[in-house]
Amino acid sequence: FSFVLEGPNPGRAMASTEDKAASKENTSSWKDSFYNPRTGEVLGRTASSWALILLFYLVFYCFLAGMFALTMWVLLLTLDDYVPRYRDRIPTPGLVIRPSTLDITFNRSEPQKYEVYTKELENFLEKYNDNVQEMNSECTPGVYTKKDEDQEKMDKVCPFKRTSLRFCSGLTNNKFGYPEGKPCVLLKLNRIIGLMPDGDPYINCTIKKDNPVQMHYFPREGKIDKMYFPYYGKKAHENYLQPLVAVQLLLTKEDYNKELSVECRVEGCSLRNNDERDKFLGRVTFRIKVVE
Repeated sequence: FSFVLEGPNPGRAMASTEDKAASKENTSSWKDSFYNPRTGEVLGRTASSWALILLFYLVFYCFLAGMFALTMWVLLLTLDDYVPRYRDRIPTPGLVIRPSTLDITFNRSEPQKYEVYTKELENFLEKYNDNVQEMNSECTPGVYTKKDEDQEKMDKVCPFKRTSLRFCSGLTNNKFGYPEGKPCVLLKLNRIIGLMPDGDPYINCTIKKDNPVQMHYFPREGKIDKMYFPYYGKKAHENYLQPLVAVQLLLTKEDYNKELSVECRVEGCSLRNNDERDKFLGRVTFRIKVVE
């Protein structure tokens, strides 16, 4: 074996010293780029330069905000508070039901199964209570209730009393016939400003099965009185409520444990109910199943 002994290397020592000097210089350069104590610059700019830049952006964004506010103000000047500038071109309202589901399934012997429906109906009908509706003005049945041309707001609101729904009002029985297997369903038309249907609109429901199911309508014959038309808008026609039609399905034991498809339509007027592209235009279809 042979050993080689090396002495100190002057070249390596000089390289180490140069690396340390370069590292210190880089650190000093990085610090100077953030804050230079000799010139007083921060991120390469003096205090006066930063002040001018901030002032420029402050004025610039204030100008943009002012332009936006001005254009919004001019736009709002062209709008009417009571008549919308643009309206939906749909001439026929949709028909909706309460409870707000298209699949009603419950066991009539288990209250917790149908309470979700009866509670929704009870809450929905509170604003139709007679003591609330009596504050509205009486209207002439069978006649449109219009406002004068010089009126901005429609002061007259026709009352729709909850008692007119009779067995489906929830006043004498807040279970709405669900424990008896004869459930009630409420129907209403969506609001369309200025809608005045020709004829005498009423709701008619059918069940797609061989044996027909008897139904009760409230108000009588499922009529929707024309005195509740037209509607003038949320702001111009405050406290307005759509008229309702209640349908009680008088199901028998033969109908239990079967899923029945019920279709309700607006009939007797100019409103469309057979548009294949929109299944909810003037009609609604829902399923109901009573388990025993």
